[in-house]
Amino acid sequence: MSISMHHADLHIHTCLSPCGSLEMSPRNIIRVAKAKGLQMIAITDHNTTGNVHVCVELGSREGIYVIPGCEVNTREEVHCLCYFPHLQAMEVFQGYLEERMTGVKNDPARFGYQVVVDEDDAILYEEERSLFVGIDDEVEGVAEQVHRLGGIFVPAHVDRPKNSLLSQLGFIPHGLVYDALEVSRATTVMEFVEKHPELRGNRFLQNSDAHYLKDIATVHNAFYMDRLDWGCFKAAFREKKNPGSQINCSHG
Repeated sequence: MSISMHHADLHIHTCLSPCGSLEMSPRNIIRVAKAKGLQMIAITDHNTTGNVHVCVELGSREGIYVIPGCEVNTREEVHCLCYFPHLQAMEVFQGYLEERMTGVKNDPARFGYQVVVDEDDAILYEEERSLFVGIDDEVEGVAEQVHRLGGIFVPAHVDRPKNSLLSQLGFIPHGLVYDALEVSRATTVMEFVEKHPELRGNRFLQNSDAHYLKDIATVHNAFYMDRLDWGCFKAAFREKKNPGSQINCSHG
């Protein structure tokens, strides 16, 4: 069995996300990810999975493993990354989101358009609801739903002064089950742990949180796996030697 290093950016938004550039079409994302040497990415639009299917299909043609994902904004305004083993689990999660979405309308002039596109960049429809408003569930409820579907749950950009677990709650709730913590590209894992020594020993991811093509892979993770598949990906969050206390992080 041969274990290889795979470069992964696991926080990428498409043109469906508010504040995401219209250039962030599935076709462009896969093209840039391949050009920058990524072997694995996750599509994590805010509170929706509408552009994931086409990204998975395009990625498979280009040899890039695309993990179905979503960045959920909870009732507390905490952003959380949710990764799923397959499209069927993701679709169940999309139903869960639909039941908890608000009816607040998006303001394109302020937040940008939210569009679902096909593999040729043709717009299929525009999502009129605001995808940035928090859903009607707490962070613990989101984590429970993700794990029920066999997924991986990661509180996003915990170092940020807004929309993070620490900024909104001031602490990590006792009993919250999570698989890793993510830090933004504004810091490093080492710097963050020095400020929060109580979180030493957690696994960490560091991703680009790309809303623009130029930002893809500006930081990324190194996974050591023998295959590019869900089983090996999930095992990386349990294996003591991979990644140790953190997924290996790199600046592009």
